[in-house]
Amino acid sequence: MSRYEEGIKLIEERCGNGKDNVITLATIAMEPGAGGNPRPYARDVSAFYEDGVFYITTWAKSSKMQQIAKNNEVAFTVCFEWFSGNGIGENLGWVLDPKNAELRTKLRKAFAEWYDDANKEENENCVILAVRITRGVVIKDHGAVRYNMDFINKTETEEGKVM
Repeated sequence: MSRYEEGIKLIEERCGNGKDNVITLATIAMEPGAGGNPRPYARDVSAFYEDGVFYITTWAKSSKMQQIAKNNEVAFTVCFEWFSGNGIGENLGWVLDPKNAELRTKLRKAFAEWYDDANKEENENCVILAVRITRGVVIKDHGAVRYNMDFINKTETEEGKVM
């Protein structure tokens, strides 16, 4: 098993199997910060992980979706699971769109405790956000083992290399 595969196995164990993950999702705000520089904007969201993608139900008009429409580069960290990285945000559209039926079933199951309270599915602004991971860092044994992962090329990058 390659180190990339070892890292994927850890991610699956920590985040997969239908788990409702709390992740911090960071985008770039539409308004610049001090000195005119881009300003990060972070929030915690519930996310379902499968095959290198986090799926989030959200409101199409939310600040995160507006920010992603302008700049789809995002960063994330899985709270308390020693896994963080970057990805590309994509609006998959209305949760009730027939193309989303299989994914919607998985999301309803993973988020069963709160899904109906938080999502107004009859409104077409209730959408699915996909965060397709491009790079990630998985840490094991309190930092003794570190996997620097390139999800695009499905390899581990060199230790210490800027990603």
